[in-house]
Order: sequence, then C-alpha cells, then structure tokens
Amino acid sequence: MRVPTRVLAVMAALALSAATPTASADDTSAAGPGDIVGSAPSAFHPLPGQPTATRAWRITYRSTTADGAPNTVSGTVIVPQDGRTGPRPLVTYAVGTVGLADSCAPSAGFPTGTTVEANLIQQLTLRGWAVAVTDYEGLGTPGEHTYTVGRSAGHAVLDAARAAIALPEAGLSADSPVGIMGYSQGGQASSWAAELHDSYAPELKVRGTVTGGVPARLTGLAPVHDGSYGSGLLFMAAAGQDAAFPELKLDSYLNPAGRALISFLRNNCVALDTTVGSFKKISDMTVRNPLETPQWQKRLHESDLGSHRPGHPVYLYHALADELIPYGQGSQLRKDWCAKGANVKWRTIVLGEHVTGVITEAIPAANWLADRFAGRAAAGNC
Repeated sequence: MRVPTRVLAVMAALALSAATPTASADDTSAAGPGDIVGSAPSAFHPLPGQPTATRAWRITYRSTTADGAPNTVSGTVIVPQDGRTGPRPLVTYAVGTVGLADSCAPSAGFPTGTTVEANLIQQLTLRGWAVAVTDYEGLGTPGEHTYTVGRSAGHAVLDAARAAIALPEAGLSADSPVGIMGYSQGGQASSWAAELHDSYAPELKVRGTVTGGVPARLTGLAPVHDGSYGSGLLFMAAAGQDAAFPELKLDSYLNPAGRALISFLRNNCVALDTTVGSFKKISDMTVRNPLETPQWQKRLHESDLGSHRPGHPVYLYHALADELIPYGQGSQLRKDWCAKGANVKWRTIVLGEHVTGVITEAIPAANWLADRFAGRAAAGNC
C-alpha cells in the first residue's frame, strides 16, 4: 500500500517529537564537544514497519561550528541487540544529501522507516557494529542547515562518535574501535572528519575512513550544475553556506524568483528540492552572482579538502561516470592525500554513476573497514 506523502510527514513529525529530549536543543552549556545534551529512546527501521534487532536513541550533543563556536547537533545511536560483550566497533556514519528542512533529518526518518540510507546502515548493524548517525548542524535542531560547509560537518561526525561512546545505554567504551563512513554530502563530511581527527578528536580510536563521491572542491561544482538538472543542489549549497556565514548576505544577491526558490528549498527535502530547483541558472535567480565575489570565494575554499593528511587508512572511491560530482574531484583528492603521505586505498567504479556508486560499493567498503577493525594492515595504492 502506498502511504501518502502528507501522512508520512505527519508520522515523522510525531516520531521526532516523541523522541525529543527534555533538555533545550540549543543548550551549549555542556562541558565540551561530544557531550550529550539530551537523549530519548527512538527506533531504527530501514523500511516502514521493518523490524530490526537493535535499540536506538535520538540524541542531542555538543559540537562546534565551522568558525569554532559551540553548537548543539542532533543524531541517532543504533546498537545491535546480539548479546555481544566487550568493546564493539562503532561507525560514525554521514548520510548523503537529504534536504534542508528539519523533517528531512535522518533521526526523523529512522522511526518511520523513511530514511533513504537506512538499508545501507542496516548492513553495518548486521555485522554487529554500533552506528552513530549525525543530523549535521541545523538539521533537526534550531537554525538553518549548514549544507556543504565541510568543517562543521566534520565536527558533527566526530562528535557523534564521542556522544555515542558517552551514552550509557549504548554500552560502548572509550576502547571501542571507530570507523568513519560517508558518501556524497556524507563523503565531504567523512573526509573532513578524517582530516580533523588527529587535531579535533584524537582520543577516538579511529581505525579507518570509508569515503566516496566526495565534493572536494565546491568552486569546481558551480559550472557543472548551473542551469543543469542538478542546479537545485547548487542553490541548496548557497543556502547552506549562508546559514553558516551570515555575513555572506545571500538574500542581497537574489531577485524575487531567487528568494522564492531559496525559501522553498529551506522548507522541503531533497526529492522536491532537486525537482523544483532543476534547470535553474544563477543569472536567472540573482541580481549579481555571489559566487564571483571574494567573500563567497573565500568561504567556499574553506571547505576544500586535501590540505591535511588523514592519520589513519582511508578507502576512497568514485564512479567514473559520476554526473553530479565529477570523477576529477575524487581523483584529485587522492593525489593530494597521497602527496602528503596518506595511506589511501583508491577505487574507481567503472560501471555506474553517482547514486549507484554507494550501493555497488557498500559491501567491499564495509569489508575493508572490517579488516581495519580486525587489526589487519591496510595496503594503499597511492
């Protein structure tokens, strides 16, 4: 039976409100990044009504903005109920683009079985691994989602792991081996987490990062998406950057059509956002192009990857025919990391495009991470 979209939205909203902690979502009085602000029982369903042998909690936790200020982020901790004792592996998982509205957050969709990547996450819980899934800054908590702001996302991914370990009910410990995983937007977030790990969260015992379809250079994506069927993602990214850096004053560059589009994107999820935002040109939505200004260029380049070597092995992959994030973005990141001495296992997906890339590579990538959890040496191919 097909469930109407409005019904699903109401179900998601009710599930989210039921799992909302009693603590204020904007409370940043906790001692430090990764500290839990609030938690409440939730549920993990890959599909509507599909049972899983897991327990789940919706959490809010302290993290850090791109500019270094404290903030509060929401997320979900999922733990298999398999009788395992001792430290179990923990994967901190960064989802791909879901949208800009709070109702799009992974934590809102897990109880109703409407989070798209939940089936991929279930493959990890079936291996006996705990999973922490961040909602990212401003997605599920007050404020706007800072979509495509790399440093903020990297902080949120690492702090989700810290929060999962700190959650008593999860049964994890500081000795739990940690893996980082993400694709697309999650590829940017997981790659940033890999680069930030040794300086921001060195106490986490990260054994490896799996990251794919990575938008490593945001400035290189504007020519690809301007006026194309992926242009909605471009305007979503502009809204995300503006949310993180209000001095960019996106609204001052928009004409009435542009303001209407950005307002729509901020209040809907990715399926509608990319449909309504498709085939829109920057010149048709603005009075002048913000991406051509020094202020915007500076902030966009702050999300560039490749300037710091991850201190642990990385499995990096990209589809040769990726139509949303060009293959050159991933291959250049490989070169940058390899030049700095990183241990990188690079995989080209010869057959497939952006969306199919994460599906076809899910099992090989998880197998690689399982070897890291088992303490086996990682052979890179720089």
